[in-house]
Amino acid sequence: MKKINSITKLVGIAVLTVVLLAVNSKAQDKKIVFDTEMLSLKLNEETKISAKVVDADGKTTQDSLVFFSRNRRSLIVTPDGNVKAIQSGKFSIIARTLTANRADRISATLAVDVSYPTVKSVTFFNAPQNLYNTTTVSLETKVVDEAGVTRDNVDVKLSSSNPDVASIDAFGNLKAHKKGSFTITAKAENKSATWKFKVSENPIASMDISHNYDGKTIRTGDVVTFEAIAKTSKGDAVKDAPIKYTYIAEPDDNLGQGASAQIAQSGKFVASDPGLFTIVATSGDKSTTTTIKAVPRNVQRPLTLVGKGIVSHTRTSDLWVWEGVDGRDYALTGTWGGNGEAIFWDVTDPSKITPIDTVVVDARTVNDVKVSEDGKVAVITREGASDRKNGIIILDVTNPRDVKIHSEYTQDLTGGVHNTFIYDNHVYAVNNGRKYDIINIDDPKNPKTVGVFELDTPSHSIHDVWIQDGIAYSSNWSDGIVAVDIGSNASADLPGAGGSPENPVQLGSYAYPSGWNHAAFPFKSESTGDFYVLGGDEAFPYGLNTEGANRAAGWIHFVKFDDWDSPAEVARYQVPEAGTHNYWVEGDILYVAMYNGGLRVVDISGELMGDLYDQGREIASFYPSDSEAYIPNATFTWGPQPYKGYIFLSDWNSGIWALKLGESTSQGTN
Repeated sequence: MKKINSITKLVGIAVLTVVLLAVNSKAQDKKIVFDTEMLSLKLNEETKISAKVVDADGKTTQDSLVFFSRNRRSLIVTPDGNVKAIQSGKFSIIARTLTANRADRISATLAVDVSYPTVKSVTFFNAPQNLYNTTTVSLETKVVDEAGVTRDNVDVKLSSSNPDVASIDAFGNLKAHKKGSFTITAKAENKSATWKFKVSENPIASMDISHNYDGKTIRTGDVVTFEAIAKTSKGDAVKDAPIKYTYIAEPDDNLGQGASAQIAQSGKFVASDPGLFTIVATSGDKSTTTTIKAVPRNVQRPLTLVGKGIVSHTRTSDLWVWEGVDGRDYALTGTWGGNGEAIFWDVTDPSKITPIDTVVVDARTVNDVKVSEDGKVAVITREGASDRKNGIIILDVTNPRDVKIHSEYTQDLTGGVHNTFIYDNHVYAVNNGRKYDIINIDDPKNPKTVGVFELDTPSHSIHDVWIQDGIAYSSNWSDGIVAVDIGSNASADLPGAGGSPENPVQLGSYAYPSGWNHAAFPFKSESTGDFYVLGGDEAFPYGLNTEGANRAAGWIHFVKFDDWDSPAEVARYQVPEAGTHNYWVEGDILYVAMYNGGLRVVDISGELMGDLYDQGREIASFYPSDSEAYIPNATFTWGPQPYKGYIFLSDWNSGIWALKLGESTSQGTN
């Protein structure tokens, strides 16, 4: 579940930046001149650009140029300069010279402005049927342009026909002042919509409030659901009364800290810091309050180093731990940027992790390793093969001390396989960052491709795939998490659609703005029964140094799926100084490899909301480093796997590690 293709691009960009600061004088005498100072296009418009290289005297040279886009999902640019605008916005095109010596290369940027289509319609949605005087409601509008795209960057002007009866502000807050009728007009560009309202006498005489933690200790991170009820003078509930929630915080630590809790208008509340919190529910001129106390979560547990297997001659990639057919425990680790090694370890005694065999294949990187459910077959991936065939290697691991090669499979996999998963005698191979091929290995000596899944979105890409209960969850960068039925079974948390390896059927998806979606992991909460798919980021905004220490960015997105059509991102786990890579859920515990942030063990019990890092849910952390490592004393944790009461993990700089999570030492609140 690794992004070598992305890493390679980032490394190239980082190296290019350094090189351009130190180009030789010959390259400095040249510059690239576009045929236009700025390119303006309409949506879906196509054109062709050109540019030339001139020397210090302004004379055109014979240097060749290549064009490309940094926004390829929005602006398609071919190497010879054909351009197509597929999304509106401001983008850029890069022109770069092609020279054998990287130090001689120069580049230039052309700004591109793709205009937005005009607005087609503006409509109200979720508008209330009834209004009561003195109450306030929020009006929402939806703007759609001529391309059928819902827009959130259009200025919508709202106005009331009778401000004495009801007024509305620029943010859609509609306040009813007295009985009467009025019309709200929403205008976006030259389109408008109206909605008629009637204000009735407010029947609310009092309010009550309750919550679902009555009589229970409330810890930081616990999601408390408040329910406020508006009542008439006779005590009847006013079911359509608009109710607003807010809170007043008195944190234990009041030394200038920021927000210490959050509350949703559904009434759900979570405290990030211990202290007193007064919840206020308001409807019109009536309100009610209740105060709760949140105590520290106190979930910390000791994490002990049990053993390690240091790899000092190359970088380490992914790992897989399994029980062999002989009943002993083994681990398999890949290598990155080396000479194509896959290393086998005996981990039966985790305090004595011992290398027992090494398979060497034609590759620079063995990025991913997986072992079948029965412990007999392993698959390792290849990237950077000398013959450019790449593909996968299928291994006989019935005797991990003497591993044999069943077969090499390269059919349509020559672009490189970055990630795989073995499920029900099929290998799901992420192929060239574009799709995943589905390969039947009933006979591991004679594998055959039986299916493929590929998105049809512009410039789509894929990084990772994970399978559970016959549903494949792929991670697709800007396209986000995509769930596909490849033979769902009765254990699946949500219904399938009759898919199979030969006929994969897409079920649902969820994308988020950063486009950093690198890994996915589905799980059902042990404590609540809620079904989530974790979306993990990968990003290197500070560049990537393949021969030194690094720092990553990104976080874990908790996406709740009540059904395939309405996923909702409800929580996150974000470590400020580090970024995520691979992770695993077992029970109500999340194990996250945070690259330079090491291993983090996180309590994910109960309902989830907000930033789990801020809520004191971190159980333990560990920073693997060793003076004998490939990069000495520098943590860069790749992936964890809980196994038989231990936590195994691989570290890019140092190798394989085994840890033991101890029992809680806290008192009373965990």
